[in-house]
Formats: sequence, structure tokens, C-alpha cells
Amino acid sequence: MNKFFKLSENNTTVKTEVLAGITTFMTMAYILAVNPDILSATGMDKGALFTATAISAAIGTLVMALWAKLPFALAPGMGLNAFFAFGVCLGMGMSWQFALTAVFLEGILFILMTVFNIREVIINAIPKSIKNAISVGIGLFIAFIGLKNAGVVVDHQATLVHLGDMKSAGVLLALGGIGITGILLALKVRGVLLIGMIVTTIIGIPLGVTQLPHFDFSVPSVSSIAWQFEWDWVNSAEGIFTMITVLFTFLFVDMFDTVGTLIGVSTKAKMLDEDGRIPKVKQALMADSIGTTVGAMLGTSTVTTYVESASGVAEGGRTGLTALTTAILFICALFLSPLFLMIPAAATASALVLVGVMMMTPVLNLNLEDFTESIPAFFTLVMMPFTFSIAEGIVFGMLSYVILKLFTGKHKDISIIAYILAILFVLKFIFM
Repeated sequence: MNKFFKLSENNTTVKTEVLAGITTFMTMAYILAVNPDILSATGMDKGALFTATAISAAIGTLVMALWAKLPFALAPGMGLNAFFAFGVCLGMGMSWQFALTAVFLEGILFILMTVFNIREVIINAIPKSIKNAISVGIGLFIAFIGLKNAGVVVDHQATLVHLGDMKSAGVLLALGGIGITGILLALKVRGVLLIGMIVTTIIGIPLGVTQLPHFDFSVPSVSSIAWQFEWDWVNSAEGIFTMITVLFTFLFVDMFDTVGTLIGVSTKAKMLDEDGRIPKVKQALMADSIGTTVGAMLGTSTVTTYVESASGVAEGGRTGLTALTTAILFICALFLSPLFLMIPAAATASALVLVGVMMMTPVLNLNLEDFTESIPAFFTLVMMPFTFSIAEGIVFGMLSYVILKLFTGKHKDISIIAYILAILFVLKFIFM
């Protein structure tokens, strides 16, 4: 195992990697409940969706673990599943079979783009300043997700966001969990994020926040949603145009969410080489592509690299053994789902918020004196939580980078790919 995953070269151990993998799983296990809930709004069977979610996550993560050998986990992506259900099906009136077909075609296109290095070229075209800002932005983004899921931050009509009910047991538990985990972190306790979640979950039982499960070890069948593709749209120009629109949206959001996550988490883990490139990025992108394709076959929305992988990296995960552990736990979750799903959002909030803190360190690498570097970096990191999208943060960062460099006589700093991306981003705003 040491030889296969090169543990010694990465200054890590089996214990550290396994603990990191468990932590990553615990922070993203919520997808096993949330994804079926969202996609079932289209009429798909919730039990079948649970199984499809777990299996697609396990397969995508296994490819990442055994081929790319990187500590990143994959699962059906948040935001992408919402677009699938509420954008394509309920919004546009298309069937869930049509939406699954779009996801399947997206996966095939991504495989081709990865084989011909198109996605890798795009990643390498992103400037170092924005790569550092992506890490910080993701930290703010996942901290916001944690606070929002726990009810510490809530929607508000007048101010957009507002402080939640501070007398709520869930909010108090979340804040208490953050405090407990923060103290353990300051004391340099190993496995702090996992310990913090377990302790918070246990405290939540008498408070009524943690619901004790009713065990059912059966695995729901995916027969009702697997291989349910629809091809009638090819018979009309309107159908083809609709498919192209949906497919482009899936492609765009998935590509830059994945790119942002890979860059951000790799930066935090100090895995980038001297040129700011991610090791084995082609294999990592292929894991994402294969996961999406297999996920569509099973009956779920786009599979993508998860930002919660940062929690495992924060615990010291540096190799594919971290991802392998997470994949195994997704398989186990098929039979022990009630146990994993009893962890409340108030407990995962502590991990997400403190990972956000840990991911702030790359801000020290930003050149704040050069405004052609600092302004794009600022847009990148603030637009992620403000728009609830990693992809939009990259869009604003890259556009501002090209504009500022171009109009201040520093056009030599702009690569051809960066120009192309900027043009595509402008077209996105015009037509989407």
C-alpha cells in the first residue's frame, strides 16, 4: 500500500489517510439524503435515487483513488442536481429522462475533452493569483454552506441573509460544535474534525436535533431509473436546440466547479508544482467524466469532485488512499444509511466552517500591491459565497483579470486560452 499510493513520498501514513477519508465522507454524507430529496421532485423514485447516488459516488471516487491517486471524493453535485430538477424538469417542462440523457451526453463529451487535454489546458490557463483566490473563496463558500445548513444564517427578504434563531437548539448545537472543534483544533488534536462531528452528534440526541435511526439494511433497486434515456428530441429542431442549451449549461457549471475545487483543494494541500499545476490532473478529470457517465446510466445527476474533500485534506490526506477510504464508506452506506444519515447539519457545520478557516492561508500568497492581480483575486473569492457558485467566482475573476491586464498595458500576462475563456464567459452572460 505504501508503494502503490507512495505514502512515504507524500509524508503521510495509512492511519492519517484512512482518518482523512472518513472525515471527507462524514462531511459529504449529507448528499445521500439531499440528492434523492431534490431529484425526487421530478417524479423519480427516492429509494432508487439513494442507491444511484451512493454507487455513482463510490465509482467516481474509486477512479480518483486508484488511477489519479489523489485525495478527492466525488458525488452528484449540489447546484447541478437543482438545475436538473427545478431548471430542466419543473422549469422547462422536460421529462427527467430528457435531463438524464443530457447528463449522459455531458459525461461522454467530458471524456473526449479530457482525452484531448482540453480541460487540462483550461486549468493551466488560470493565473496563479486566481488559483490562490479560488482556495480562499472555496473556504468562504463551504463555511457559508455549513452555517446555512445549520440555520445559523437564513434567508431574509430585506437583507438577503440574516442571523438565524439564536434560541434554536440546532443553531446552539452548531455554534457549540464549532467551539468544541475549534478548541480541539487549537490543541492540535488529531482527527479533530471527525471527533467534533461525533461529539456534536451525540450532544444533539438529548436536544432533539439528532434523530436516532430505524435500521433497515435493504438496498433499494435502481431499476426504475437506470438507463432511462430519451431520444425523441432529435426529431425536431426545437428539441435539438433545447438539448444543446441544457447540455451547455451542465458542461459549463460542472467544468468550472470541478476546476475550482481541484485547484482550491490542491492549493491548500500544497500539491501544486512550481508552475502551479495539479499533479495527474488528466486522471482526476477523467474520474469526474466517468463518474458523470456512470451516474447518468444509474439514474442520477452530474457527478463532480466535491469541495468537502478539503476536510480530508485538512486532516492530512494527501494520496488516493484517502479517496479509497471514502469510496468504501459510500459502499457501506448502502447498507447502513440510517446510521450515516442521522448526523445532523448542525454537526457537519463545525467541520465545514473550520475547513473554511484552514483554506484562508493562500491569501498570504496574493500580491495585494498589484491591483491587476488583487482585484481579480478579490472578485474570485467573494463571488463564490455571494453567488453560491464556485463557477461564477472563476468567471468574475477571469473576466476582471483579462480586462485589467489588457487596459493597463500588461497584455503579455494574458494567455490565448485566457482570452478565449473571457469571450466564452461574456457569451454566457448574453445567452444564458
